[in-house]
Amino acid sequence: MISRKGFRFSSYNAPAQTPFEKLFEIFQELITHTSGDVDEALDWLRELDQEYELTDDDYTIEDFIEDLKAKGYIREEFEEGKGGDGEGKEGKGTRSITAKMERIIRQRALDQIFGKIKRSGTGNHRTGKAGIGDEHTGDFREYRYGDSLDRISMTESLKNAQVNHGLDGFSLTEDDLVVEDTHHKAQMSTVLMIDISHSMILYGEDRITPAKKVAMALAELITTRYPKDTLDILVFGNDAWPIPIKDLPYLKVGPYHTNTVAGLQLAMDMLRRKKNTNKQIFMITDGKPSCLRLPDGNYYKNSVGLDDFIVEKCYNMARQARRLHIPITTFMIAQDPYLMQFVRQFTEANKGKALFTGLQGLGEMIFEDYEQNRRKKLK
Repeated sequence: MISRKGFRFSSYNAPAQTPFEKLFEIFQELITHTSGDVDEALDWLRELDQEYELTDDDYTIEDFIEDLKAKGYIREEFEEGKGGDGEGKEGKGTRSITAKMERIIRQRALDQIFGKIKRSGTGNHRTGKAGIGDEHTGDFREYRYGDSLDRISMTESLKNAQVNHGLDGFSLTEDDLVVEDTHHKAQMSTVLMIDISHSMILYGEDRITPAKKVAMALAELITTRYPKDTLDILVFGNDAWPIPIKDLPYLKVGPYHTNTVAGLQLAMDMLRRKKNTNKQIFMITDGKPSCLRLPDGNYYKNSVGLDDFIVEKCYNMARQARRLHIPITTFMIAQDPYLMQFVRQFTEANKGKALFTGLQGLGEMIFEDYEQNRRKKLK
């Protein structure tokens, strides 16, 4: 077993794989832990190779690197005069992962956390609300004034006409008409807030990587299974800012305090611009709110205990989200009793939900909550 930066790797008996596939599986995990740093991931891979003899003379780490480049998973860029082809150039270029690799990492996160989810049709969630919707149910009812003509089932209507009037002197009346019932497909707008304060890597425990994996998996789930839904992702430390999905593999923790209020303000601003009826905020955090940005631009910080001034601002934001009909689900990684009490009071102010979870079950809990919230009827 080898340990580095708080991560533990143990022996693993992989199924029958090519040398490239075996190394590529490990490389995907390492590139997630290193926030997209290819060179660091390869350094780790070399250490694992020395420990577990992952390669042999027929296929080396260098062969693997060349295959990564040939298959379009990484790129290597050289500064002029510092590498590449040609005489007089020395050294190696800067390696980075490609957009193709970013997509593979997101798909892998989805497979790891949510399992092999079968893809289905666009927006396959039914609200249970019958009427003029966009998903066929296979059920029929009588025609009502105002029903769209393209909803009329001619086959079923003609059958009714034959039964009601017979084949002789055939006629079709309004009473013969039937329409196929449909269900509305609920559309959900979600903002995922990720705490990137320094505590997310304190005490020898990596909390940011599981949070990052969850975000990548949720993004892949929504874009492939629920393309009519929207997902916005923001991070919050001393301040809060949005990040695009493609930047998730590179997400890192900073030397920040926790400005929960700034994150909630930005999340609500994002959701105000969404047209979907159903809106929600998911917040992944492990620490207490410890920072506010004051009107003059300065920061008010207090990392000792729970500061009443900061806490009350958080409660006010929770109430404001409630007035906007935006439930907040807090996935609390920390288990400190006083922090759990704060989250419970925060949740009560919003009438949302609080889930106290370790890192192992975080992804499954978010997936289940997302699916459950999508089952709500359109208002």
